[in-house]
Amino acid sequence: MKRLVWLAAVLLLALMIPLFMGGTDMFHRLRNFPPSLFLSMFAMVLVGWCANTMRLRLLLGESANGLEMRKSLGVVMATEFAYSATPGGGGAPLTLVALLSRYGIGPAKSTAAFATDQLNDLVFFLLALIGILIYAVFHKLSENLEWMLTASALLISAGLCACAGFARYHRRIILFNGKLLKRLKRKNSTRIRWARKLLHFRDALAETWKMPHRILFKVFVLTCIHWSLRYSVLYLALLGLGVDIEWAWTFLVQMLSLSAGQFSLSPGGAGAAELTSAALLAPMVGKSTAAAAILIWRIVTYYFYLVAGGPVFLMMVGKPLLIKLLRIKTV
Repeated sequence: MKRLVWLAAVLLLALMIPLFMGGTDMFHRLRNFPPSLFLSMFAMVLVGWCANTMRLRLLLGESANGLEMRKSLGVVMATEFAYSATPGGGGAPLTLVALLSRYGIGPAKSTAAFATDQLNDLVFFLLALIGILIYAVFHKLSENLEWMLTASALLISAGLCACAGFARYHRRIILFNGKLLKRLKRKNSTRIRWARKLLHFRDALAETWKMPHRILFKVFVLTCIHWSLRYSVLYLALLGLGVDIEWAWTFLVQMLSLSAGQFSLSPGGAGAAELTSAALLAPMVGKSTAAAAILIWRIVTYYFYLVAGGPVFLMMVGKPLLIKLLRIKTV
């Protein structure tokens, strides 16, 4: 119960940030926001969920035969909820493994699908950053944005290198993991169990990447569709508020804000994402407009995930796993 109260307090605090920043002018701007555009944003989220559902089924391959499309969508929504409700999104892979295991899909296969999914995300963001860097060559960038853009590109590149390193040096990693567990005075059975888990994960990941290239290409196309839709919400919010701004800048603001939220280890980046986006947007469009845009953006891409995904999570997984996820301690 205390964890739920803490989560509610964090969400309320994050919600208050744009309200305090925008003041009464923000409410005036929100009153003039087109309702049809607001509904279109929610439709974009639903399309993104459908794209993720198709992506998951493609990655699972034949293992998804016993999983209906409706249940696959539920798995995606429940996983997105767990990602938004837990520190650093740590509950997402646990939820995915727990749900897929109920349909006869082993942890190694589901974890490999999740890892491949994340790898596709990294590739998409790296390509998007390269595109923004090329765009920035012909447009003036502030020193802060230029530094953060470069740092983000380096972090994503490091993540891709880490994935490639595991694929190339998995034996050394398994041996290192065994030595580490031995120093921590873990039992031999524990070391053997972890070694088997890593081997099963490697085999499942290798099997996933042996899929036909056309399947992997479809997965990447669906990745592009999902993130392009989700990262267009802030741009449309500003457009509905009467601000004409380049899509590339709104993409960069969202990526940097959500990255800051991840490092803050608050559920869904609540608080840190709002503060970072406010610091980046306010100098461009003004405080009241920035506050209104941030509020719309977070309602559509964060609070809606919690409101819509929460009931699905409880129906498919149940309260015990939710309590367990909320008890995950940040390092």
